[in-house]
Amino acid sequence: MAIIRRVTLHDGPDGPFESLAVVDAAAGPLPGVLLFPNVLGAKEADFAYAEKVAALGYAVLVADVFGQGKRTTRADPDAGRYMAELNADRALLRDRANGAHAVLKGLAEVDADRTAAIGFCFGGKCVLDLARSGADISGGVSFHGVYDPTPFPNAPITAKLLVCHGWDDPIAPPEATVGLARELTDAGCDWQIHAYGGTGHAFTDEGVNMPEKGLAYSPSADRRSFRAMTDFLGDLFG
Repeated sequence: MAIIRRVTLHDGPDGPFESLAVVDAAAGPLPGVLLFPNVLGAKEADFAYAEKVAALGYAVLVADVFGQGKRTTRADPDAGRYMAELNADRALLRDRANGAHAVLKGLAEVDADRTAAIGFCFGGKCVLDLARSGADISGGVSFHGVYDPTPFPNAPITAKLLVCHGWDDPIAPPEATVGLARELTDAGCDWQIHAYGGTGHAFTDEGVNMPEKGLAYSPSADRRSFRAMTDFLGDLFG
């Protein structure tokens, strides 16, 4: 297996966009996995995670939904500005997520009939909104995501969903998590929620250590959620 990274430029709503394909160029068409980054946009941590997923036997696209060059860092006093634009326009978020999915399906290394999506924090919201749009993904995984529903009616959800959740997450408190479960049940979705006790937001992010704010990396939740994702994808495409 020789996993490579390949910059993928593409157009879309208010584009252009710069995503990154992480693939085994020598392999035949594989199930494709769309990876939505957190509030900061695509970065090295996402590319490294994509390589772990690709090593499981998938072709991965780290999706750019903010736009080419639109990235922030934790040191930026307005780190959430690009996320805020999409939070304020969920239809645009939906359309950009679907546009990234189309790019994934168009990669030579991807079996377009077998795709899934994963996402972290805001990226988890992207996964949920992609599923809410009725996209033909087989499944989706949200890691410490954001669960607020869209302000408009959605299509029936055909994707299976796995939600990996820190029970003490201040961004998604218990009532929001239960609300998501009710929404997915009403939508007829095949869903599961894995809640990790004593765990807050950003539990997969090794660069976060603000337990006083409910945001901190958790090695155990990171490990358990990766294993849960691995099993989930295996069930989808095995």
